[in-house]
Amino acid sequence: MGRGDKKSKKGKISMGSFGKKRPKQTKKNRAAKKEKAELSAS
Repeated sequence: MGRGDKKSKKGKISMGSFGKKRPKQTKKNRAAKKEKAELSAS
């Protein structure tokens, strides 16, 4: 379970791939995350 392991988050980051452990952030998710951050800040 390290950088060489395709199934771990660290491995996916080093290989530049996405999946269940490291999902690709979509525009919809990015907008929701930003909105949530703004609500918690105020």
